[in-house]
Amino acid sequence: MKQELAEHEIDLQTPLRKNMTDTRPNSFVLQLLSARRLVETVIGQLTDRFNIEKVRARDLWHLSNRFVRKLLAHTVAVFLNYCLHRDPLQFEGLVQA
Repeated sequence: MKQELAEHEIDLQTPLRKNMTDTRPNSFVLQLLSARRLVETVIGQLTDRFNIEKVRARDLWHLSNRFVRKLLAHTVAVFLNYCLHRDPLQFEGLVQA
């Protein structure tokens, strides 16, 4: 897989096991960990708040439409937090009843 990705000029970086020595710069590894934490947070929010694992649809068009709507709702919530100078991924208190 790594060779196939290299043909498309994609460099896949993976975490190393504890018994392996890491030759990458420490700042690069910290940046990778930060990006991974952000991605896992967004996936967790999409799973918990938007129930993205259970998108019930009978055909591909409805499935993709519902998936895109959930992604758009998440993006709008992040944008609203950004406009209000709040932490982008803190959705609590964003909309008050």
